[in-house]
Amino acid sequence: MTTNASREINFVHQAEIMTETIKKELRHQKLYTQYGINPFKKLCPLASKPNAEQREEEEDSMSLEPTKKYLESETENQEYGWISLPL
Repeated sequence: MTTNASREINFVHQAEIMTETIKKELRHQKLYTQYGINPFKKLCPLASKPNAEQREEEEDSMSLEPTKKYLESETENQEYGWISLPL
């Protein structure tokens, strides 16, 4: 095959290739309807409740001032009052 012939793939050839690919996939596809949980893997299948009490550590970090939470200011507005010493 020459290089020009390999470059000239028209839409009909591409459609044929796509239909062959889909037919192969459908021929070898297996439909699984029964699922099971691996008994050897320890997981909690339930999500935590959204209204459950949070840990005290998270609450403490949320109520801290930004200067105690972070080492440096994170925004430009925090820079204005970041190091505030009384005059």
